[in-house]
Amino acid sequence: MDKTTQKVGTYRYRILGLLMFATTINYFDRSIIGVLAPTLEKMFGWTNADYANIMISFKIAYALGLLYMGGLIDRLGTKKGYTLSIAIWSVFGMLHALVRPGFSVVGFAAARFGLGFGEAGNFPAAIKTTAEWFPKKDRAFATGVFNAATSVGAIAAPFVVGWIVHEDGTNWQIPFLITGVLSAVWVVLWFKMYKKPEVHPKVSKEELAYITSDSVIENEDKLPWKSVLGKRETWAFGLAKVTDAVWWFYLFWGAKFLADTFQVDIKNIALPFFVIYILADGGSIFGGYLSGALMRKGWSINKARKITLLICSLIILPVSFVAFTESKWVAIILIGMAAAGHQAWSANIFTLVSDVFPKKATASVVGIGGMIGAVAGIIADFALGSVLDSAGNNGYFWAFLIAGFGYVIILGFVHLLMPKMTPLDENLNKILE
Repeated sequence: MDKTTQKVGTYRYRILGLLMFATTINYFDRSIIGVLAPTLEKMFGWTNADYANIMISFKIAYALGLLYMGGLIDRLGTKKGYTLSIAIWSVFGMLHALVRPGFSVVGFAAARFGLGFGEAGNFPAAIKTTAEWFPKKDRAFATGVFNAATSVGAIAAPFVVGWIVHEDGTNWQIPFLITGVLSAVWVVLWFKMYKKPEVHPKVSKEELAYITSDSVIENEDKLPWKSVLGKRETWAFGLAKVTDAVWWFYLFWGAKFLADTFQVDIKNIALPFFVIYILADGGSIFGGYLSGALMRKGWSINKARKITLLICSLIILPVSFVAFTESKWVAIILIGMAAAGHQAWSANIFTLVSDVFPKKATASVVGIGGMIGAVAGIIADFALGSVLDSAGNNGYFWAFLIAGFGYVIILGFVHLLMPKMTPLDENLNKILE
């Protein structure tokens, strides 16, 4: 830690640590079923379409929840809104353990629906918190750090599941119960530590000045949720979030792909997932660092973010060849590199919102964009489940082809919608430079 950092203060990093903790719980909870999928399919006799329908239930709720939770968090504030979100997803996460074979598809679909609705609040709340606690030049890095926790949760899931659950499925309920304990710990810490920086007794004047160094003071008037719908910038972010469908493909179908193609079972999935998601972690942090570093060299926000997104797109392209390889580890490395590129992409597109929109509209815009990503995931799940049931493993060819080429195409449209990334003021009017 250098003298400048010591003088400014570092309480904002404690808040960032809580964002990481919450996001780890979030992704551990949602990843469990993906790891268990091959085992649960055998236990309950699910088809690919059955599994797809369970995933679709989660994403429908996630899409609806993002629309509702984003606006609710902007109205309630980060402290109350985030707590409500984690409480809902924790209860429904634990309810998975009550599902019985006689109603397994309906039961899991219902539990996933509630889980999806609650988990929808995580990213709107986390991005809003980042906008409150970090200056623009640091937000992509801060977002990259807490976004890396998605991979921490995804890495933890196969290790915990492999340790607790037997190959015949015995003890499958236990992993779903663990998150309830973790969530209770988080809520206690959140209520003890969180206040807005301008009223927080542990934030020094120097640190507050640094946090607000490139922000403008906003009034307290609430913006109607519908007010952001007419902005091209909202739809540019929403289009960029279509790539969530690819991330969810890795998360929810990755274990199935490795099991179907390379016979990787529940006891051997931990190492492949570790490799994939540790690469994703590195991508998230590096992607957030890169655009900030370019800005420190004098690049404009527009140029720094978009060049970083282009680099991400090019890193992802080779995943298109996964379906052609006969090597398990070549496939794992290609997926891992694509996951790294996605997480770097994700860290930067989230930051686009706080680059352009006022803080009080951030959660609403993130919610709308996330909803669009969830709808894209629903369409992808429906299509992939149907194709795999009818054409077998050949269906993965199309999934990886789209996963590879989608980003660079989407980036072109994002640039057309938002060519200059001109910031909007507290009334959503463009700020003239």
